[in-house]
Amino acid sequence: MNGGQIGNVDLVKQLNSAAVYRLIDQHGPISRIQVADVSQLAPASVTKITRQLLERGLIKEVAQQASTGGRRAISLQTEVEPFHSLAVRLGRDYIHFSLYDLAGNELASTNNEFFYTTQEELTEGVVHQISYFLKNHQYTIKQLIAIGIVLPGLVNPETGSVEYVPGIKVERLELGKILKSQFNVQCFVGNDVRGMALAEHYFGASQDCQDSILVSVHRGTGSGIIVNGQVFLGFNRNVGEIGHIQIDPLGEQCQCGNFGCLETIAANPAIVKRVRQLVAQGYESSLSDLPQITIRDVCIHANNGDELAQQSLIRVGNQLGKAIAITVNLFNPQKIIIAGDITQSKDILFPAIRRNVENQSLKTFHSDLPIVESQLNDQPSMGAFAMVKRAMLNGVLLQKLLEE
Repeated sequence: MNGGQIGNVDLVKQLNSAAVYRLIDQHGPISRIQVADVSQLAPASVTKITRQLLERGLIKEVAQQASTGGRRAISLQTEVEPFHSLAVRLGRDYIHFSLYDLAGNELASTNNEFFYTTQEELTEGVVHQISYFLKNHQYTIKQLIAIGIVLPGLVNPETGSVEYVPGIKVERLELGKILKSQFNVQCFVGNDVRGMALAEHYFGASQDCQDSILVSVHRGTGSGIIVNGQVFLGFNRNVGEIGHIQIDPLGEQCQCGNFGCLETIAANPAIVKRVRQLVAQGYESSLSDLPQITIRDVCIHANNGDELAQQSLIRVGNQLGKAIAITVNLFNPQKIIIAGDITQSKDILFPAIRRNVENQSLKTFHSDLPIVESQLNDQPSMGAFAMVKRAMLNGVLLQKLLEE
């Protein structure tokens, strides 16, 4: 019983500190009185929490606000520059690092080839690569407060445990615990697409709404769903496998074992494979002159009027639109965000997506529904940083820093 009470006291402390920090971060400069009013915490509690945040250097006092008759209130805002976090995006054949301050400013970044075929190679390689990056940037880093890492597959973001990675066999890979013990810093692990959806909500295209769906078209096809400002997670902490909605029962076999999944049509390898096949069969296209066709080539040639490239992307847009229509009917989002190289041809792709969404979802759900491109396509590790930011805003990481 006592243990439960202590736990509850700690949780209340964490939630109250987070409420104060969040208000200062999102609405600063803001006075203590305003914080108390909005948070509905007692002024004495706000004073105590802000004192702790000031002592730890997490917030700072700034110029006084204009007087409204009484003593002028000093305003507070968060301190972001000294607190650094390492954000890691692990791909299937690469690893990308970015160093961020707490405002989301990128201070350094690097991208390396990285191949792994076993759980051991993945773990040892990630540890080695992180060590190398931290050593190379030791004079840039002030206070390293966290490491965030996102990867394709199924991840429990609460425990940092990786349960599935495409292409290799994993057995309860406790990546979060491994990295925390290795680098003696808080570590957050998550799915790459869910992380990117959160990043768009904090820093990108969906900052202006509480309910959104991000659809990512890269090596695979995935989605991240934001409901009431939070990443929507299911029973096993993973939701949004839009790439495995069956689009064509007679289609090609997917890596998941089923047939005709969206991913067999609307993922970069599938798009490129089909274009190459059509070119090889003799279909006329300016792409036939290229020795090696890439997804970027398909987009460039489509934008320049190549009929085969355009029709290939319209086909992808039609199938994406069908799958997105299902999610629109289920979740009634305020905005759809599309991420990936194919957004370079958004003028060709988006009308096909919209047409299918409008034909196959409820009118009240799709009327005035914006379909926009990601604002973070060129920042691959921003999803990993978003998990660190979330841990500051919900108090999980914040409380650890206050206790140091």
